[in-house]
Amino acid sequence: MTFSDTDLDYLMTIVAEAAAQEILPRFRNLGAGDISEKTSVIDLVTEADLLAEKYITAALKARFPTALIVGEEAYDADRSVVPALAHAELAFTIDPVDGTFNFAAGLPVFGTIIAVIANGQTIASVIYDPVLGDTVTAMRGAGSFLRRRTGQARRLSVARAAPLSAMTGAISWGHMDEPDRSRIGANMKKARMAFALNCSAYEYWMVASGKWHFIGHSKLMPWDHLAGVLVHQEAGGYTAKFDGTPYRPGETGGGIISAPDEDSWHIIRREIIGA
Repeated sequence: MTFSDTDLDYLMTIVAEAAAQEILPRFRNLGAGDISEKTSVIDLVTEADLLAEKYITAALKARFPTALIVGEEAYDADRSVVPALAHAELAFTIDPVDGTFNFAAGLPVFGTIIAVIANGQTIASVIYDPVLGDTVTAMRGAGSFLRRRTGQARRLSVARAAPLSAMTGAISWGHMDEPDRSRIGANMKKARMAFALNCSAYEYWMVASGKWHFIGHSKLMPWDHLAGVLVHQEAGGYTAKFDGTPYRPGETGGGIISAPDEDSWHIIRREIIGA
């Protein structure tokens, strides 16, 4: 399945339109009735999530009428769509507002994420910051780029390898069960500095641009990770599941680590994730 530069431009356009129409007008303007809990007080959905996903889905269907479209907020209606990503000729995943907790709290650390999947392989990514108007993009085999609102673009590269004591990064241990939660949380003190953004869009942005050395997650919902993993890989990084196998579309478990290179990956797997 071919996916052209023109198609990527289309994705960037519709994501920016959805943000301007449905997301930004609601940022710091949400009422109590506009925010709902999904699974917990830190797992939220807002009107912006629902309406932005609806906007992007309609635009994708108009241009790619036979594609499989997997939106985070529509997932509960048909959970079979996630395994279908492994075999679809063409598919898209949408996270309309990644970092909804931050968005609902008025913190400008959130983004919109789209991944393009063809025949079991992620082939393109868009990660958009509605507040800054900047976009991270990747096309398989063509590199990752940060595209500023002003039109400037620069190629992204991951951080150079470093000793663990000099590394910065984030492991989302807060979403893990015990005993992993306590062990990994304690092991993070081995790194130079640890972060927690609760926003995959920004985490992948940081690690692909070399600002952080590593990130890790245990829960692998495709709208959170497929786009970011491609961006990181195209920036020169190495990503694998906790057991060392590649992360593929359709998978939701097993955890992943993204690091500058394979040796760094093994250090983080051994010293932070542990047994």
